[in-house]
Amino acid sequence: MAKKDAQIMIPDEVIMNKIYIIRGKKVMLDQDLAELYDVGTKRLNEQVKRNLSRFPRDFMFQLNKEEFNDLKSQFATSSWGGRRTPPFAFTEHGVLMLASVLNSERAIQVNIQIVRIFSRMREMLTSHKDILHRLEKIEHKLAEHDNQILVIFEYIKQLEQIKQEELEGKKVTVVKGFKSNKSKK
Repeated sequence: MAKKDAQIMIPDEVIMNKIYIIRGKKVMLDQDLAELYDVGTKRLNEQVKRNLSRFPRDFMFQLNKEEFNDLKSQFATSSWGGRRTPPFAFTEHGVLMLASVLNSERAIQVNIQIVRIFSRMREMLTSHKDILHRLEKIEHKLAEHDNQILVIFEYIKQLEQIKQEELEGKKVTVVKGFKSNKSKK
């Protein structure tokens, strides 16, 4: 079994580069999944259509024309070649269901890897949210400290002004909360 796993192993980066955000969901496209499973896109979609009850809208959806055109423009697909119909997009749950529909050892092994990647991505997002929250707290504290530092600098300027006036021999009484008892010589 370890020998099969080694043959099927796909670098995580390859899979991660095939995960897109469409309609606010992390999805993988039918053609990318077909490539990973080493089956034709047509065969994958045939199996999905034969088992449509296993793929509700939150598991799979077909891209609309606008989404498809945006996707084509990202990949610079020529207008005369390539795919003519919008692809199907599979959420994490849809990808899980594909293993049962395709029912091959490769599909099962690739699905396990994909699910692990989706889980790691979810964990990273959670930890990133925590880090962002902490950064916001630090930023807020720094903003408070900035204000306090500005007040300190203002007081230092006032003290310098008092000192300068005393050196010049002027009488100083009260300057914004500070006073001096020295008078002209």
